[in-house]
Amino acid sequence: MGISSKIKTLKPQEFLIFSLNPPPTMRHLLTTTFHRHNHRLPTILHRLLIRHYRPPKPPTPPAPPKHPKPPQKPQSFTFHDATWEDPYSWMSHLNDKVAMRHMDIYMEQEEKYTEAVMSDTEKLQSKLQSEMASRLHFDLSTSPIRWGPWLYYKRVEAGKQYPVLCRRLASLNEQFISNKDPSGGFDFVSGRKIEQKMVDYNIEAERFGGYAYEELSEVSPDHKFLAYTMYDKDNDSFRLSVRNLNSGALCSKPQADRVSNLAWAKDGQALLYVVTDQHKRPCRIYCSMIGSTEEDVLLLDEPAENVYVNIRHTKDFRFVTVNTFSTTFSKVFLINAADPLSGITLVWECEAQAHCIVEHHQGCLYLFTDAARGGQLVDHHYLLRCSVNASSGPRIWERVFEDDRDMVIEDVDFCNTHLTLIIREKCSFRLCSVPLPMPARKDAVRLKELNPTFLPLPNHVSQIWPGPNYDYYSSTMRFTISSPVMPDAVVDYELSSGNWNIVQQQNLLYERTRILYGTASSGGIANGSSNNLNSDFLNEIKSEDDNLWNCLSEFYACEQYDVSSYDGVMIPLTILYSRKNKNNNQNPGLLHGHGAYGELLDKRWRNDLKSLLDRGWVIAYADVRGGGGHGKAWHHNGRQQKKLNSIKDFVSCAKFLVENEFVQENKLAGWGYSAGGLLVAAAINSCPDLFRAAILKVPFLDATSTLLHPILPLTAADYEEFGCPGDIDDFHAIMKYCPYANIQKDVLYPAVLITSSFNTRFGVWEAGKWAARVREHAIYDPKRPILLNLTTDIVEENRYLQCKESALETAFLIKMMES
Repeated sequence: MGISSKIKTLKPQEFLIFSLNPPPTMRHLLTTTFHRHNHRLPTILHRLLIRHYRPPKPPTPPAPPKHPKPPQKPQSFTFHDATWEDPYSWMSHLNDKVAMRHMDIYMEQEEKYTEAVMSDTEKLQSKLQSEMASRLHFDLSTSPIRWGPWLYYKRVEAGKQYPVLCRRLASLNEQFISNKDPSGGFDFVSGRKIEQKMVDYNIEAERFGGYAYEELSEVSPDHKFLAYTMYDKDNDSFRLSVRNLNSGALCSKPQADRVSNLAWAKDGQALLYVVTDQHKRPCRIYCSMIGSTEEDVLLLDEPAENVYVNIRHTKDFRFVTVNTFSTTFSKVFLINAADPLSGITLVWECEAQAHCIVEHHQGCLYLFTDAARGGQLVDHHYLLRCSVNASSGPRIWERVFEDDRDMVIEDVDFCNTHLTLIIREKCSFRLCSVPLPMPARKDAVRLKELNPTFLPLPNHVSQIWPGPNYDYYSSTMRFTISSPVMPDAVVDYELSSGNWNIVQQQNLLYERTRILYGTASSGGIANGSSNNLNSDFLNEIKSEDDNLWNCLSEFYACEQYDVSSYDGVMIPLTILYSRKNKNNNQNPGLLHGHGAYGELLDKRWRNDLKSLLDRGWVIAYADVRGGGGHGKAWHHNGRQQKKLNSIKDFVSCAKFLVENEFVQENKLAGWGYSAGGLLVAAAINSCPDLFRAAILKVPFLDATSTLLHPILPLTAADYEEFGCPGDIDDFHAIMKYCPYANIQKDVLYPAVLITSSFNTRFGVWEAGKWAARVREHAIYDPKRPILLNLTTDIVEENRYLQCKESALETAFLIKMMES
């Protein structure tokens, strides 16, 4: 039988196998036969392939990762008239070794679960991290601070993790900025060293277990010593050290642990410092004579457990002020800095806790406070003054300015020649100066009557921060200007001449940072990458043109709205979006909130949010009640028993974004940090269907347990803010707003990424408990996961780790909106 005949007798399946894989001995004959019958075989093969083709089965999608299920150990609690069960209370039993082993296992499971859920975003995370890292401003140095003959600054050395604190004589500044690499601290022309290293924090890290975090740093008024406190992880406290700046050596004393405040006296010959008790309450003041071998002298020991102590020196170093305060009173004492052992003198007291700052200027004491006046609560700070040499009778404090609802004073700063005031007009901030001394008048005056000089500012200012301004006898004062659409600008204002210079600001349009290496009068602004002087820029910087402020409002819109809350109160809402990528009712959105401690909501420009803005996201900020910037009543109406106001305000702003088509329905996310995490989590409990996702960073989630049984020390301010559970009305309010106690059952919750750490005020157990209970109660949906991400202690000190964390959060938000 011929080859072709044998082929014809094969079954179709056999033919395919035979033709595609012929035996070696048949390969030549088969090839010859195929050539001879080439006009038929392609047709036969084609028909056979079509007839017997079976499309491959699509690969079975991998099952979604299963979330951790920590063990439940129900424990019953009763307080006042309420009883409740907590199956996860064991997570906070830090002294229970078995519980902590379970906690370690649970946290490891959470970490693996987060990695599994986010594994398909690795490329996106890498791209986002690259974007964010490219926007980091690589400062060779902080902008130097002029004090007397010296310029003080920090700079980073190549390959080092921590900066170096340095100084150089201002008279040598021109030599410093004339070379190509000023970060080296040398004049390469003459080879003469012009920089003094004061503290190398990389060496400090070796002293403190590989970690360097500085809380306080004060140079003595004679510029001979530096007192500073470093965090000691082993003892969970700050350790005081004093360094001799002439020799560079550490002084043998004082060396103290648990130090919370510093103040120099006797022109740098004495150092006063405050020590905390085991509950981290500042309570004792000591005075140490530098160079003396005698024991430090105890000046004040406050035994009452609810009274706190704080010290600071006046800007002219004539006095050290001592503030003692509790929830029921506030007092201010003076210590003569020339003779710190001569005793303390009471100069001010009031009922209830109040913010009190005392300054001295040419024989007058100035008090900036928000204390009740005439038995009536006040909504804003005001300024008082009296003679420092008061008679033996009660001091008479006179008001400096009349109240003006149109111009509210938010903060003040002094130098020898001027008083500067940060003014708020509704939601706008302004900065002005008044010459000193002011005219002697018995009656208060309106600020406008003194013809204040208003200093130049960009548009959309969200906050103004006074700088260190150590040099009391200089008329140049430094401020940091913040805006949602502009990188922070560090600005020196020369109050006598009216000149001003931006001494440091990142320019995102050119991806660089400019830093002034020297004094305002030197007229040099350096390019952070090449450090070339830019005199043309200085000649142009006399106007309020947004381009000169590196404002990005040409690319990103910033709009202000007043949103009506549930009770008719108008809540300020700030909305940012890319002008290029704005599409009505099609944009995802991210709503930020805080609303606690009377603190301003941080609306500064953030480089990481640029990645969302450029992808069409709307970024919004809700200034809910409980926060700052709108008076004391605004704060009080969002705390304690009125905490629900801030939560309802946040929900109202979220609904406004969706109903007015700024954000697409079901594409809104919330963002909250610490107490802001409580705000967002409580809003989710209230309206879980309003949010598609949320980011909760080190959130305060179990207010009931934490306030009842604090594991980490809480302050009086914490109970003033969230309520004291010993008061039954406060307790009921806490139970109503507590995120952990009010998780809804059988409801679809948004996706949530919780970032926490073992080194936070509100422990990681709160995040673990909340995540476990939401998964237990809510409707399970793998497209709406509850994730817990644990960060390291050094994230705040490492900008690249910050980028990595921000990239994970951003990727999470994008993934949830697209799923």
